Amino acid sequence: MTLEAKGIFTVGITGASGAVYGVRLVQELLKRSYKVHLVLTEAAWRVFKEELLLATSNRDSVIEELFSGYDGQLHTHDLHDYGAPIASGSYQNDGMIIIPCSMGTLSGIANGASGNLLERTADVMLKEGRNLILVPRETPLNQLHLENMLKVSKVGAKVLPAMPGFYHLPKNMDELINFLVGKALDSLGVKHDLFTRWGDKR
Repeated sequence: MTLEAKGIFTVGITGASGAVYGVRLVQELLKRSYKVHLVLTEAAWRVFKEELLLATSNRDSVIEELFSGYDGQLHTHDLHDYGAPIASGSYQNDGMIIIPCSMGTLSGIANGASGNLLERTADVMLKEGRNLILVPRETPLNQLHLENMLKVSKVGAKVLPAMPGFYHLPKNMDELINFLVGKALDSLGVKHDLFTRWGDKR
């Protein structure tokens, strides 16, 4: 029996370092019975192999391994599937997040390129006045990176850099990941208890 989705989100994962952030976010959304439209770039698959040590020769098996067993609904889309529902502003979509967001994808969005489904869907979110969150993971930042962040911010996107906090006294890598994913869920308006908030008891 498929539960009715609480809401609908689009998640993009690009080739920036930090693929685990995107994976964890999708898992948390599915755990909470949301419908997720997932778009991965070719470079994201390379990072899955290098950082998550996944055998990416069979991509369907990787998706099954990472995201099966949850109550939510997962729909994956090819990067160049312009017929996907998320490519249209008429499709109801509660928000979109690209986590992590490469500087190349940021540039494409900032300049309205719509060169692939990820960029097109981001453009749709902006033109429809919907929630768009970009999670860049790059250091150091050059002037073009900063200018592109400012450009997307001016037209309604939220820039949420992958900068973990330490005031919750993380004890391991998992808690650092959960902090950033929790901040992303906050921006999407999704309730969670992934980290101890400032002022709460540790």
